[in-house]
Amino acid sequence: MKRILLPVGFWILLLFGCQPDVFKPDLSAVSDPAVWTIHNRELIEADHVQVNAQEGDGFVKLNDYVFDTGTIELDIQGKDEPGRSFVGFAFHGKNDSTYDVVYFRPFNFKNPERNSHSVQYISHPKYPWRRLREEHPGMYENTLNVVPDPNDWFHVKLVIADHQVKAYIEHAEEPCLVVDQISHRHGGWLGFWVGFNSEGSFKNLVIHATEDEH
Repeated sequence: MKRILLPVGFWILLLFGCQPDVFKPDLSAVSDPAVWTIHNRELIEADHVQVNAQEGDGFVKLNDYVFDTGTIELDIQGKDEPGRSFVGFAFHGKNDSTYDVVYFRPFNFKNPERNSHSVQYISHPKYPWRRLREEHPGMYENTLNVVPDPNDWFHVKLVIADHQVKAYIEHAEEPCLVVDQISHRHGGWLGFWVGFNSEGSFKNLVIHATEDEH
C-alpha cells in the first residue's frame, strides 16, 4: 500500500486548528488581584474558591480574559437556605454592573411548589429576575431535569453561541434551560457569581472558547 506523507503543519492544523481553545484558570491564584478581581465579597480560605455572604450581588472575575462563545464547565455548591443561596456564573461582562448570568437556587431544587424557579437567566442591569418573571413568566427560568442534593456540589455546563444560552446540570444530555440572550452582547469578562445575601463555592472551572478573544 502506498503511503502518503503529509507535512507536519497539516497535522498541527488537524489536531489544534479545528478544536476549541481549552483554558483552565488557576483557581489557587484567586487571592492575587493581578489575576482575579473580587467584587463585593470576601474570600474564604479553602481548597476551592469560596466567598462569603453580603448584601447585593458579588462576583469573582477573571482578569485579562475576554470570552465570546463556547462552553463553560464548573462545579458549584450552594445551600438549602430559602432566599439565601443564589449561585452561578457571569459572562459577557462590560463593567461591575453590566453582565449576563445563569444561576441556580438550590433551596428550590426539591421544593415541589417552587422548583420551576431552580435555574435562572438574567441580564444586568436592565433585566433582573423580577422583571423577567413579571414580563416573561416561565421563559427565563425552569425546573431541573436532574435534581442534585441542594447542599452538595453539582456540575454545570453552559453553552453560549449565536446569542443563545443553554445550561446543563450533572452531565445530563438535555439542557435544563435554553434561552435567547436578551442583551445581544458580544464578548466580555466572565467569573463566578453570587446573589443577594449569598455565599458560594466554586471549583473545576474549564473554558472551551470557540473564538480566540482573550
